[in-house]
Amino acid sequence: QVQLVESGGGLVQPGGSLRLSCAASGSIFSINVMAWYRQSPGKQRELVAQIISGSTTTYADSVKGRFTISRDNAKNTVYLQMNSLKPEDPAVYYCYAQIKERSVSYYRNYWGQGTQVTVSS
Repeated sequence: QVQLVESGGGLVQPGGSLRLSCAASGSIFSINVMAWYRQSPGKQRELVAQIISGSTTTYADSVKGRFTISRDNAKNTVYLQMNSLKPEDPAVYYCYAQIKERSVSYYRNYWGQGTQVTVSS
């Protein structure tokens, strides 16, 4: 059974930084895409950043130059370094991964439980 467990959310002042982590555990054979999404009240969940199994990354325009996604394949972990946080960044941040378990021949989509990021002075 695969799980994604996030950590690192919290309260930060405008201009501050946070680092989110998401560790995948369970019977994992391989992980393709790992990503971070966010959702704020009344809005749809949106892609923040993704990283494919090699190192190809994609970012939402709103976070380019401020956020950096990275992954440690040995630890099945993805990180999101968030710098220069703005008042429009608060949301619940969700980890996402495409994972192939040892017992199946295809990739499945998995989500973490979400971690709250609040930006306030």
